[in-house]
Amino acid sequence: MNFYPVVRKLLFLLKPETAHALSLNLMDLANKLGLLKLFIGKPVEAPLKVMDIEFKNPVGLAAGLDKNGEYIDALAACGFGFVEIGTVTPRAQPGNPKPRLFRLEADEAIINRMGFNNEGVESLVNNVKRSRRQCVLGINIGKNRDTGLENAADDYQQALAAVYQYADYVTINISSPNTPGLRDLQHGEELEKLLSVLKQEQSRLNDIHDRYVPLVVKIAPDLDEQAVAELAETFIRQNIDGVIATNTTSSREGLHDQMQAEEQGGLSGRPLTKLSDEILAILVSSLQGKIPVIAAGGIFSAEDARRKIELGASLVQVYTGFIYLGPDLVRDCAGISS
Repeated sequence: MNFYPVVRKLLFLLKPETAHALSLNLMDLANKLGLLKLFIGKPVEAPLKVMDIEFKNPVGLAAGLDKNGEYIDALAACGFGFVEIGTVTPRAQPGNPKPRLFRLEADEAIINRMGFNNEGVESLVNNVKRSRRQCVLGINIGKNRDTGLENAADDYQQALAAVYQYADYVTINISSPNTPGLRDLQHGEELEKLLSVLKQEQSRLNDIHDRYVPLVVKIAPDLDEQAVAELAETFIRQNIDGVIATNTTSSREGLHDQMQAEEQGGLSGRPLTKLSDEILAILVSSLQGKIPVIAAGGIFSAEDARRKIELGASLVQVYTGFIYLGPDLVRDCAGISS
């Protein structure tokens, strides 16, 4: 029996950010008591190798749900083949003022303007050390809000050095719409400089730890075809190991909940499906099979996940669909290759 619709109905009576924290704490408690596995069952085994990493199945949790790495074990128990934590910044920061998280239930969507709220990279690393690490772990890194774009590479380099030995892959987040100016790093010389610095740091850390940790870049869906093609050329030139397509969108096209649509922030959920698919197709074509892609954005069914794979993605990530549909979505999507 699927209990999640009842749980969701109760959680949705609360303010979104309150429900977010409560649900994670309840999930963590259930996992520690050994109860979570009774409701979720055995994770789907559909192993595959991407970026020279062995994944138990192709379905991951996108960054943003567990910003500080406090719930890794509970989330892994939900059947994910990989979990991505963060976004984490070098120094702790509170993020944007509340309210900053909004449900659009009629659209099965979420708008967030969290603003990289997190406890800083040192806290995240300590949480990772305490975890059991039962699935592939990605760590998503960003820059502090008060760090200027001219010094952004320093923040990313510092965060990369701190998390490197604890991550299976590291995601460079340059596509959140909630940190002023961040998306400027997706273009031209700023992007070239940033990726060059981080690839050099990756090489240095590989020598120190004798362990190669792939670098992945997460891109926005609000790009035209030429911009995506130019990004792909840069990623190939800089030997980036993977790309995540896509982050949340600034678009509000086709929303039913017009009152909530006026809120600033990144939109995720069903309304993102088509736009994310379009960017994915362009990106895969532009990369010419040279770099694997992780698809995210608007996955609410096994059919959605299968379409992403058919468009050329190697792996998929869910977030908003997981909020609305629960662990059954993970199981359904993980079974697409079985």
